[in-house]
Amino acid sequence: MSISAPAPARGAVPLTQRSPAPDLARGFMLLLIAVAHAHMYLSGHPVGWRGYTLDGTALDRLVAGVQILLVDGRALPMFAALFGYGLVQLAHRRLASGEGWPEVRRVLRRRSLWLLAFGFCHALLLFFGDILGAYGLAGLVFIGFIRRSDRALAWAAGVGAVLHVVVVALLGMLTLNAGKGDTPAAMADPVAAMVMRLIGWSGMTPTFFLVSVVPPFMLGIWAARRRLLEEPEAHRAPLTRIAVAGTAISVVGGLPLTLADTRLWTPGDELSVSAYALHSVTGIAGGLAYAALVGLVVARRERAGRRSGAVTQALAACGQWSLTCYLLQSVVFVALFAPYLGGLSTRVGDAAASGIAVLTWLGTVVLAALLSRTGRRGPAETALRRLTYRRVRHARPSHPQRPGRDHHPG
Repeated sequence: MSISAPAPARGAVPLTQRSPAPDLARGFMLLLIAVAHAHMYLSGHPVGWRGYTLDGTALDRLVAGVQILLVDGRALPMFAALFGYGLVQLAHRRLASGEGWPEVRRVLRRRSLWLLAFGFCHALLLFFGDILGAYGLAGLVFIGFIRRSDRALAWAAGVGAVLHVVVVALLGMLTLNAGKGDTPAAMADPVAAMVMRLIGWSGMTPTFFLVSVVPPFMLGIWAARRRLLEEPEAHRAPLTRIAVAGTAISVVGGLPLTLADTRLWTPGDELSVSAYALHSVTGIAGGLAYAALVGLVVARRERAGRRSGAVTQALAACGQWSLTCYLLQSVVFVALFAPYLGGLSTRVGDAAASGIAVLTWLGTVVLAALLSRTGRRGPAETALRRLTYRRVRHARPSHPQRPGRDHHPG
């Protein structure tokens, strides 16, 4: 199935002409990413399936319960769907500028390869749970699905979901046998922590993270073909169905593990693994629902004729700087929590860690909003763009205009 470009386009898309929904979704997604990652830097306590402490205060358990039910395992699928959505947008723009599919495919693969490299560096220096590498790997392996039929996308998403359940269940059983220990973020030796981060990332990226990414990645391609987020007013009905059904599936599927990890329910080992797998696979629906909800909010504002306010513009700016803001979160968390730096990992609980995460996210929103007013791109976006298009500009000097604006990392 070929891609039909919606309109001729060359050069970066002016901010005033951009549909706000994809950028707003990315900005909101980064809040979910921040609160889902912060507690992973804590140490010195027994933890449950999602890494939250089992001996925290009542407030810690409340925060953990809310996040397990509504955030954990839901942010990553939203991230993956937006990544697939963004690749289709980029392909559309380059095809509309007159390039053939072979050249577009080379650009997308080169971009994915550099994203994989960014993920490697992120894991090596900052965070063992990096997900950029999985998106880069998905782009390298599955980029051809941009041109495949809807039926092929559905089959790939379905097979990916089955593999996802199998891998998560196997990891759950291995966890039962090996026990749940501290993560590399808790290691006092920075060099040892670096080695362990890389080992963990190298094992998790081609297994757990990749199978987690494939289903929402395929569904993001499907959504981009229909321009669900670029034209949300015209697609209110499907967006509403996705939002309602996805939220219901996500909440129902996440409830058993929420009860288990907050010690409101004490299941046996087999039920625990089943709850863990169910929580993970239903998170795909939750991630899609969150993206659809952002689209519905934008559609409602457009229908009411409202202009973008300061908050909306700031969130959109954060979405435009999503790769930079994602990496900045890890920089802040390492600086505050790592034993060899701020040392907060053993001194605060889940509630405090989530509070720090929210403040960190707000800081990146303000930073992106202030700097984007000058027309600047995020430094990580600029680096990825230059690395991706360096050969293109060298090989095609007769075309001074640059490719369309990318969306990172989603």
